[in-house]
Amino acid sequence: MRFAINDELIEVERPTGVPLLDYLRQEARLTGVKHACREGDCGSCVVMVGGPGTGETHYEIVTSCLVPLGSMEGRHVVTVEGLKGPSPGRLHRAFAENGASQCGFCTPGFIVSFTCHLLEAGIWDLEPAVEAVAGNICRCTGYSSIVRAMAEVLAHLATAVRPEEPRIQALVRENVLPEYFDRIDDKLADFNSPTETVPHPSQTIVGGGTDLYVQRPVELSSVDVFIVRKKDADPIWRDEKHTYLAGTATAEDMKRSKVLAQTIPGVDRAMALMGSLPIRNRATIAGNLVNASPIGDMTIMLLALNAEICLSLGKEDRILDLSKFFHGYKQLDIRPAEFVEWVRFSSPESETHFNFEKVSKRTHLDIASVNTAMSLVMGGGRIAQAGISAGGVGPVPMRLEATSSFLQGREPDENTANEASRIAQSEVSPISDVRGSADYKKLLLGQLVLAHFNVLFGLEVGMPGELTT
Repeated sequence: MRFAINDELIEVERPTGVPLLDYLRQEARLTGVKHACREGDCGSCVVMVGGPGTGETHYEIVTSCLVPLGSMEGRHVVTVEGLKGPSPGRLHRAFAENGASQCGFCTPGFIVSFTCHLLEAGIWDLEPAVEAVAGNICRCTGYSSIVRAMAEVLAHLATAVRPEEPRIQALVRENVLPEYFDRIDDKLADFNSPTETVPHPSQTIVGGGTDLYVQRPVELSSVDVFIVRKKDADPIWRDEKHTYLAGTATAEDMKRSKVLAQTIPGVDRAMALMGSLPIRNRATIAGNLVNASPIGDMTIMLLALNAEICLSLGKEDRILDLSKFFHGYKQLDIRPAEFVEWVRFSSPESETHFNFEKVSKRTHLDIASVNTAMSLVMGGGRIAQAGISAGGVGPVPMRLEATSSFLQGREPDENTANEASRIAQSEVSPISDVRGSADYKKLLLGQLVLAHFNVLFGLEVGMPGELTT
């Protein structure tokens, strides 16, 4: 494998499944990348990944503990050591002068995440900068000093950088990036694109790795995994009949997609709940589906849209209804070496309403207790087509067929909402676990169905009397 780490070109021969974190710390000796949770939660191990060279390299932030080394082929990996110039950089000085560090363990991650934001940000506002470091945890300072340091840097760049100026060149001039960034794109352009191959039936297929590397880190670190790579610059597209999402499309791709914004209103707000930016940059549609979690957020959204899934063996594809893909808990209709080529749903031709609801112990960056999505196509003031799904209330992510059928042809009024809530509860069979009792989850699903109608139609609806507690 050939790739760049900071200002050096690297050629290594290692199993493709080795976690990037382990290679950086143990072999490259870049110990500014910290080893902490190993589950993508804390941000101590974040690195910037850029490439391939296409005129100007673009970067994203990822948690290196969940990234297979093989996926870095032809890319540029930047650690906190790679942000050091001959003198302290502007970010380093701002953090030091504002006391934005106490124990210091988390500081490299904040510096790397904030730098990546400055490379890709469209505006110099503080709010998106704070969101960009939401995947980084500091247990000492309480964040106020960190926010002050970022605000100071943003205020300077707002006046120092011209909108039309190439971002890398501007940040090099302003001592945010070291000078070698000006030359890295030419180096990356010399790398050949990774060869397209077909997985062996015994190989583990990895798209993002954000769940696999939590479940099976030791096993994967010693083998060659099959890396599924993005083939197109835009993995979400639309034709005359359908909207397509490549299996390699990430949660962040969904959040930013202009195509999805037209066909799934509010998708950007829904996706903002689903993990921090480093996780959204890696977590793929395919991984969310084949992980088969009963509470997979992207899966629940796609079930409400009546999606179809295309499974590929390289030369042979088959298409099936997504709701038929799940046979039981962690049991799928998938063959050895098959991978998710794409998912698609019908692009509506008339007024569409879509809403996603999720309840978890934390509002953001947490696993759902119960989640649900509703997709309604309206016509003449009535519901012409309906799809509603639910997670956390059965062994598999569910499309609520009886509730969906009931809604078609009805007006979206209070009686419809209350009856849909009742039917939805009758379709599910949750179990009691650490996220809530079975009764709580059933009642919660009923409330979330009512929340769909409240958000989409402004109905002030409450639970039917016999269910009020």
